[in-house]
Amino acid sequence: MERLQKVIAYAGVASRRKAEQLIVEGKVTVNGKVVRELGTKVSNSDTIEVNGVKLEKEDKVYFLLYKPKGYISAVTDDKGRKTVVDIFKKHVPERIFPVGRLDYDTTGLLLLTNDGEFSYQLTHPKFKIDKTYVARVKGVPTVEGLKKLQRGIKLEDGKTAPAKVSMTSFDEQAGKAICEITIHEGKNRQVRRMFEAIGTPVVKLKREQFGFLTLGNLKPGEYRELTKHEVKLLRVLAETGKME
Repeated sequence: MERLQKVIAYAGVASRRKAEQLIVEGKVTVNGKVVRELGTKVSNSDTIEVNGVKLEKEDKVYFLLYKPKGYISAVTDDKGRKTVVDIFKKHVPERIFPVGRLDYDTTGLLLLTNDGEFSYQLTHPKFKIDKTYVARVKGVPTVEGLKKLQRGIKLEDGKTAPAKVSMTSFDEQAGKAICEITIHEGKNRQVRRMFEAIGTPVVKLKREQFGFLTLGNLKPGEYRELTKHEVKLLRVLAETGKME
């Protein structure tokens, strides 16, 4: 038995918070009856409908995308902008959604799935999965500035956890530098805000690595399916903090 909102979220229909809202609004039925109680539990044999559409059980799918610039990390966008899901629509029938997010102008490694539990494991801060970014910044960070990022820096929504940061190249005359930073949190626009806080705003940002996964030979807009072994290793990494 599972909570109704959890089942809806894991089916990829909506986030858990949105699923709770749909339940309270009376838009969810279980075996033909409207259910408004958030604590309701359901089983595999129950028939669930959301907005009159039956919840179908899909095979779980897992993809690694090289997100190009100019795409929203969402399923839909009320402003009519392109979403990362649009890249898959012609070839993937499952209702997939992004695992976490990358900003509109940020490129790089993004996972997509229809497995809500898997997504939760990989995005919740308590699981501490490393994500590595390469940032081209305006100006050259000072040694003290880099140390601030390494120790954790105060942002308006709290202090960041310690990060691994290095400056891989810089041009003092041109006033620019390239830095590599590894974090395990997922605050909104976190990397950009961290560099802004030390006076070197990000000009270009790319996520190079998620856990042990890299982009490999993929080009922007290309994707591949994760192997069963990779999915298993990601689960182990989330649960134990290491790969066995």
